[in-house]
Amino acid sequence: MTEKVFYQDSYQKTHSSEIKSLRDDGLILTSTIFYPLGGGQPGDTGRLTINGKTYPVIDTCYDEDRESIIHFIDEGDLGDPGELKVGDAVDMEINWQRRHRLMRMHSSLHLVCSLIKAQATGGSVGEYESRLDFDLQDEVVDKEKLNAALNELVSRGVPLSIGSISDAELEQNPELVRTMSVQPPRGQGSVRTITIEGVDYQPCGGTHVKNTAEIGELLVSKVKNKGKQNKRITITLVNP
Repeated sequence: MTEKVFYQDSYQKTHSSEIKSLRDDGLILTSTIFYPLGGGQPGDTGRLTINGKTYPVIDTCYDEDRESIIHFIDEGDLGDPGELKVGDAVDMEINWQRRHRLMRMHSSLHLVCSLIKAQATGGSVGEYESRLDFDLQDEVVDKEKLNAALNELVSRGVPLSIGSISDAELEQNPELVRTMSVQPPRGQGSVRTITIEGVDYQPCGGTHVKNTAEIGELLVSKVKNKGKQNKRITITLVNP
């Protein structure tokens, strides 16, 4: 299992670890600040420094066991067989500018969920543009009003905090899971949660900002019909 340092501190840009296992396409480390693909959020990129050599990380995702995290390295950058070994010390650095944009975008989608009460049927966090699909039946979304409400929440500077809920509590309150296509992982006894004070509360394993003011101005760029009852709401960062 890889220790998920990013769960406790989404702002940690560097970290020291060691190689736990080697793959043909990358490395599994004992601990990491790299967020793995999941919950609609892309995996982190960045670099690892091992024995004085830098290895660019092109993507990050969970291994099949959903406990270990793979740091993918391009085949041409891995070096010769035997160059790396289990136990080697690793200094890592994430691509912070990219990560921070993803944090801002992910938190902004939680704001959208607080304003649209319908069930979300899907979504995707992007670096510059993100979307959520909602089962809105025939309900009309006023793009200008939604845009104004979102930016009012941003300008209020509402704090965000990390917490947890037990598996049993979540089973008793299934409405807390806002996106049908993204189910929080169960079986560990508790599930991580994100609270936007007085605005939104839901299970989430992603990385988020500390305060809505950090998101910056948002633009609801599209409201589009997707099928008979789904509407896709797309938002962008005005100042990425």
